[in-house]
Amino acid sequence: MPFLGQDWRSPGWSWIKTEDGWKRCESCSQELGRESNQCDISHSIILNSEDEGIFNDEEREYASKKRKKDHFRNNTNTQSFYREKWIYVHKESTKERHGYCTLGEAFNRLDFSSAIQDIRRFNYVVKLLQLIAKSQLTSLSGVAQKNYFNILDKIVQKVLDDHHNPRLIKDLLQDLSSTLCILIRGVGKSVLVGNINIWICRLETILTWQQQLQNLQMTKQVDSGLTLSDLPLHMLNNILYRFSDGWDIVTLGQVTPTLYMLSEDRQLWKRLCQYHFAEKQFCRHLILSEKGHVEWKLMYFALQKYYPTKEQYGDTLHFCRHCSILFWKDSGHPCTAADPNSCFTPVSPQHFIDLFKF
Repeated sequence: MPFLGQDWRSPGWSWIKTEDGWKRCESCSQELGRESNQCDISHSIILNSEDEGIFNDEEREYASKKRKKDHFRNNTNTQSFYREKWIYVHKESTKERHGYCTLGEAFNRLDFSSAIQDIRRFNYVVKLLQLIAKSQLTSLSGVAQKNYFNILDKIVQKVLDDHHNPRLIKDLLQDLSSTLCILIRGVGKSVLVGNINIWICRLETILTWQQQLQNLQMTKQVDSGLTLSDLPLHMLNNILYRFSDGWDIVTLGQVTPTLYMLSEDRQLWKRLCQYHFAEKQFCRHLILSEKGHVEWKLMYFALQKYYPTKEQYGDTLHFCRHCSILFWKDSGHPCTAADPNSCFTPVSPQHFIDLFKF
């Protein structure tokens, strides 16, 4: 009667019943090991007998096929979904919880795939992906990597379909491709999680996306109804004053000559500079015209290179200080506080990254 122990304390020997009692036989694991060694030896003999010249001729084609095979095996379109759209953020083990929460785990749990379909959350998710691409790409697990690129694929396809915010996606892909080029060069340093062939295929996919966005053509919509140009000047001016991004103002000013005239208003750019930057920053980068007037538009883009601008999002993730839970406000979470709303704090993209730095 063989006995193969599953307990770590058992050596896993085989036992045979005899007239003198149970006797220990040679372990099955050793027999399997000898069989495996024999297979390896025979396999190596077969490999050594092959013509090396033929292998060298086909080496490049084989490497290309292997890279595509690895990419196909790992490039699944299924994402890890969870019923609960929140995650408990803990950085060390406690009596109640063991382990810690990683950035990749949070990325998998918070359902960013559905969030990009919400126009209020779209810019927020894109900015978050951009920050991950710049500094946290090496900290993502294999599953988180798949989810990251699946979400990125959905974002690109969404932009190609509805032409919404292509500039943001171009900036994201540019940062991602630059980071990947640097990391792939350091392949011997174990800086990337996963097969290098998979990352090379991902880089090729990113270059394809960039080319598709570069060739994107905005189709002119034929509509006999009321258009933006039909609005009174004060309403158009009011719309421009609602923008917090200077590039959006420049883009809207290219639509019609009237909008261009309104987009060059000095007061508009002055208010935009005052919203994003402090007066001390103005003094350090003051730009004057020939007549001695402050060039607020030029100052805005100059200051943008040196200082971060304020970020505005329609909806963001929230963090409950009482429960230490990260969640979307619409989805909620099981809060035990007496006044839950007083414990909620909006989480900026950078704050999200900082929560998982150890």
